[in-house]
Amino acid sequence: MDDNVYTGRASVDAAVDRGWLLGHFKDASDPRHSDAVEIKWGVHPAGDARPEWVRGERRTAVLILVSGRFRVQFPHRTVELAEQGDYVVWGPGVDHSWCAPEDSVVVTVRWPSLPGYAAGQK
Repeated sequence: MDDNVYTGRASVDAAVDRGWLLGHFKDASDPRHSDAVEIKWGVHPAGDARPEWVRGERRTAVLILVSGRFRVQFPHRTVELAEQGDYVVWGPGVDHSWCAPEDSVVVTVRWPSLPGYAAGQK
C-alpha cells in the first residue's frame, strides 16, 4: 500500500471485520479507513438472522441485494428484497433487524462511521 491504493476481494477481506470492508475501524494508514462511511459485504446462508434488534441507531444506512432474498424488519414494516438491485434505506433512530430466507449476498453502506461502534455491531 505504498501508493495509498488498496485492491482486494470482498469475499476474502470481509472475513477480517465481520464483513465490513471500510470504516473508522481500519488502521489510519490503510486507504480503507474512513470516518465518513462504512461498507459491508454480507454473505448470509439461508436461515441466518440477526440475533437481536438494533436499537438507537445513530447512522443512516442503505442495504442493496446482490443475490438471493433478504428481509429487513422495522418496527411497523418488513421489507423483502427479492430481485438483484433491490434496496432499502433507513435513517438515524430507526430500529431494525434482518433475516435471510435463502442464501443471500448484500452490500450495506452506512454513514457516518462512528467511533465506539465495533465492526459488525449495531
